[in-house]
Amino acid sequence: MIFRQLFEPLSSTLTYLIGCRETGQALLIDPVYPSWERDLSVIRSLGLRLMYTVETHVHADHITSALRLKKETRCQTAFPAVDRLPCADLGIEEGRPLQMGSITLHPLFTPGHTDDHFTYCWEDRLFSGDALLIDGCGRTDFQNGDAPSLYRSIREKLFSLPDDCLVYPAHDYHERRVSTIGQERRRNPRLRDGIDLGEFVRIMHALKLPYPRFIDHAVPGNRLCGVCPEDLPEKMKEYCLQMEYSPQG
Repeated sequence: MIFRQLFEPLSSTLTYLIGCRETGQALLIDPVYPSWERDLSVIRSLGLRLMYTVETHVHADHITSALRLKKETRCQTAFPAVDRLPCADLGIEEGRPLQMGSITLHPLFTPGHTDDHFTYCWEDRLFSGDALLIDGCGRTDFQNGDAPSLYRSIREKLFSLPDDCLVYPAHDYHERRVSTIGQERRRNPRLRDGIDLGEFVRIMHALKLPYPRFIDHAVPGNRLCGVCPEDLPEKMKEYCLQMEYSPQG
């Protein structure tokens, strides 16, 4: 088993590399466009070949590098089947694991942050995307987000996993990298034991978050599997450039 957590600092996105030693195959969960060269360099340094890019949802805060990586490596792109993206090679559905050599990735449909959101289970790890974050959760006020749906996705589905299941989110803004289901169930200020649906909805409605800076460019670009718009404002062009510093997590 080969596992790496990779961090893209512009959007504070965590990308995950999983590799199969037996076959030399690899997949990436939520790769980010400015870091595509870094990701390929890590994969090749490990003697692996990229087979799949896998998305948790259509992102609003960055452009995926799925299409670029496909052009570079001929890997397959996997997106939630509910999005029906013509550019996707595979449609992700709950109950249909993604098999790659000795690696089995189990998709769980977890809508609420967006209406297409999936999380992925692999052995003792959960890749929770933007649904469950460390001491938080994804916002629910765009892309058909819905607070009651997110509450049910997390409380009824994710919190039913073992307490020692490791939680690897798609984002963290405080230099944290991993949590556990037990930790989030006990102490997450929005979702811990004792917080009912009504209180969660009130918490989410009271956030009053600013309109996402990049959403009007990211969503259309990601629905094309990772196309950087040609009309990007100068102040946003960094989202489609190679990052000068894009570390491993």
